Amino acid sequence: MLYSEFIVNLQKNRNNMAQYIQRETYLQQLIDRMDNGEIKIVTGPRRSGKSWLLNRIFKDYLLSKGVPEENIIIVSFDMDDEENGDLTDRKTLKSYLYSRIASEHLPYYVILDEIQEVDGFEKLVNGLNAKDNIDVYITGSNSHFLSSDINTIFRGRGDEIRVYPLSFREFCTDRNEPDSELWKEYYTYGGMPGLLKQHTPEQKVAYLQRLWNKTYLDDVIERHHVKNREALSALADALCSSVGSLTNPNRVSNILKSIQKVKIDPDTVARYIGYLEEAFLFEGASRFNIKGNKYYESIKKYYVADVGLRNAKLNFRQQEVTHIMENVIYNELRMRGFTVDVGVIETREMRNGKMEYIQYEVDFIANNGTDKYYIQSAFALDSEEKKQQELKSLLKIDDSFRKIVIVGNDIAEYTDDKGIRYIGLFQFLKQKI
Repeated sequence: MLYSEFIVNLQKNRNNMAQYIQRETYLQQLIDRMDNGEIKIVTGPRRSGKSWLLNRIFKDYLLSKGVPEENIIIVSFDMDDEENGDLTDRKTLKSYLYSRIASEHLPYYVILDEIQEVDGFEKLVNGLNAKDNIDVYITGSNSHFLSSDINTIFRGRGDEIRVYPLSFREFCTDRNEPDSELWKEYYTYGGMPGLLKQHTPEQKVAYLQRLWNKTYLDDVIERHHVKNREALSALADALCSSVGSLTNPNRVSNILKSIQKVKIDPDTVARYIGYLEEAFLFEGASRFNIKGNKYYESIKKYYVADVGLRNAKLNFRQQEVTHIMENVIYNELRMRGFTVDVGVIETREMRNGKMEYIQYEVDFIANNGTDKYYIQSAFALDSEEKKQQELKSLLKIDDSFRKIVIVGNDIAEYTDDKGIRYIGLFQFLKQKI
């Protein structure tokens, strides 16, 4: 069955189910990797939809291809799900799985959700994957599944799929309100799938704040034996408050000390930031010197995995749409498979009668191996002066890669005589680059 036919049939079968959003990008990635001899590792923050993707959407696809339901083996180890608690023992789990695999000649699809809760899972998963008739899919939400560790843990047989909360395009599924109204809701509450079951602003706020306090912070504290919860929470506040701003552990340490009156040394800041990144809550974008072709290792911009979570952590006090827009664009680029750096152009210019080194910022350098883009996020280009300010860094780049300005207001897409493409935010979020 073709993917498009599957989608049509699935929508017909699901027309009586509310709030079923097809995560087409991730489903296609799973389909492309089926039976490739590697362990499919679905990573991302807790509650971002990994379990739904595998246990419902991908399972529906397998059933539509004629795979018998008994050949789809799903075990969840989510901390909030006690049903499979006994199977967190690796030997018990192994016995259970092999008891379900009745034939060496029939294909089986084994889905293990939040497998990091099982001690020694690596040996079991590698053993399953060694069987020719078993296709293995696992999910994980913490440092066991960092990209840098996957090849080591799974002996070079790990194939990662990173899942993010709902994109704006997914968020708009089956919604008929104007894009501008949907955008207001999205940049306020974000795209955590669980929000679909929350019907009032009060419920949404409470849900997001519960995620921070009872899921994310508690999980990080427990896994890393963090003793200073106040410092970890204050650090998360500082990162949420400074999305889109260049920072480093020393600067964060000083901010915490001067503004929040929390004393935490730079080494501890760096370690705590690492914990939050390992939980897939934040990502750091490195600063890259475009002309010098080198990275600045000591300074980064940090972006939160979901802007609704960011707003909730700050009690919805700081909803600067310019910074939120930049964060959403970063996440969208990452969802589309791009690596993303923040760029800087250094030039020598005459200032105050003498030559000085001047740095101009490029919001994003997006690269997927075949395509490369320089991207500026400009909430409004409401004057020629503002337009020239946004273009200055792009015009100083002398290579031939494409340059894009994403504008917050609704505009007709066009390319100027310098080859710079202008596109409205909603067009960008709903279409491919």
